[in-house]
Amino acid sequence: MREAAEGIRQRFGFGGEVQKPVPLKEVTLRRARLKPPDGLGDLFSGDHYERVSHGLGKAYRDVVRGFRGEFENPPDLVAFPRHESEIETVLSWAEAEGAAVIPFGGGTSVVGGVEARLGERPVVTMDLRRLDRVLEVDAESLAARIQAGATGPRLEEQLREHGLTLRHFPQSFEYATLGGWIATRAGGHFATLLTHIDDLVESVRAITPRGNWESRRLPGSGAGPSPDRMLLGSEGILGAISEAWVRVRPRPQFKASAGVEFDDFIAAAAAVREISQSGLFPSNCRLLDASEAELTGAGDGRSDLLILGFESSHQPVDDWMEIALEIAEEHGGAPTPPPTGLKRPNSGRLRPDDSEGEDAVGAWRGAFLLAPYLRDTFVACGVLSETFETAITWDRLEEFHATVMETTRAAVAEVTGAPRDGAGAPRVSCRFTHVYPDGAAPYFTVLAPAVRGGEVEQWDEIKAAVSEALIEGGGTITHHHAVGRDHRPWYDRQRPAPFAAALRAAKAELDPAGILNPGVLIDPA
Repeated sequence: MREAAEGIRQRFGFGGEVQKPVPLKEVTLRRARLKPPDGLGDLFSGDHYERVSHGLGKAYRDVVRGFRGEFENPPDLVAFPRHESEIETVLSWAEAEGAAVIPFGGGTSVVGGVEARLGERPVVTMDLRRLDRVLEVDAESLAARIQAGATGPRLEEQLREHGLTLRHFPQSFEYATLGGWIATRAGGHFATLLTHIDDLVESVRAITPRGNWESRRLPGSGAGPSPDRMLLGSEGILGAISEAWVRVRPRPQFKASAGVEFDDFIAAAAAVREISQSGLFPSNCRLLDASEAELTGAGDGRSDLLILGFESSHQPVDDWMEIALEIAEEHGGAPTPPPTGLKRPNSGRLRPDDSEGEDAVGAWRGAFLLAPYLRDTFVACGVLSETFETAITWDRLEEFHATVMETTRAAVAEVTGAPRDGAGAPRVSCRFTHVYPDGAAPYFTVLAPAVRGGEVEQWDEIKAAVSEALIEGGGTITHHHAVGRDHRPWYDRQRPAPFAAALRAAKAELDPAGILNPGVLIDPA
């Protein structure tokens, strides 16, 4: 940790001495307002570790508070159902006790989605990770029925036995669950075409306080509003997702990747737009500005970098890559180094791209996979780190990008008191995580000196300023991180008022006591 802190100071010009987190045994929690019911075995736990580890998500403000031993809203009990009947038991018992229930997958929410900010109301966190099996594989239709508590590695391990993969790799892959991905409309591996878990869901089953919800398994249907779409992004307020049929695919056999450097970010964005509208649908099409490329070790800070990747289970992809590179070059891009093609079966633990290499693409890939694990290190070293993601149509991108970058720089400088330029200045960078024929998903990263003891207040001010810029500029408050409690003020402004009323009515029908994750998406009646 000390070596990491020194490296951070040398690279960024800020970051202080390493501080140690508060040990678990010294964490003080409020007294539990519920006791595990008799006769239900180990379904419920009031263990100190379980209450602490289910008390916060993984946002920067969560990690800071956990580091300080500040768990203001721990659950009173944690439930660990092993099958659907036990989910029903938890919901029924909690409703009788007047307690709220927060469905919990991997606990990787970065928007306050799993923290029980419910005042005096008792809370049960329902951890679904015991429901972690691939129950059925339809090799003919290329689909699999998987329990909602299966983590990324767990479900991929089981699908590998059939030569298949879900191929959904968010950065939270190691810990996040299928149910969590569905409940939050998570973005995954593919930068184009199949960008969200939405695109991979065939049908969903959920347990509600008023009965089970299961859609018919179909490749498509025009029979009214989709019951699956209603559960996608529902964030646990309508029911606890227990399993889903999802579309799977043979593991890719052919891959190619390349990096393309640009001298101008907007010119690079024009290349990305043309590629996204070409029908090529690369699996990876991520544009990093010069600062982001330098931050990840994929560049020297002088050029913007486009990361391109293609993959296929059935045929070589070199021709697709060649066309994409020609488009990039027409917009001023320079491929560097030469693209690498792979024609071999994948082996070992499948990750977003398991090709080898120490080029810019390999450097970016390593940094991308490592990023979520650096949060604790940054907190210990006194570095504020945060990300903001959104989406905007191509016609508004240039002005939107400039406004959000300027707003973020100004907010960070004002809150931290650091210089806006030169040595020790905060770092604000941007990349595209996903692209569509009609727009892109810009993802902004902030690294700045933290005010020890005031990190949460710093974060709150920066978050508010940037969120205002996103909404005022016509973007979405979240592209793939969900709404939770942190995005509620801006989500309330983004959604149509009649839709909010309809959602409240649906919740009242399914959850009349308002026990399921109250305060997320809507306030219960």
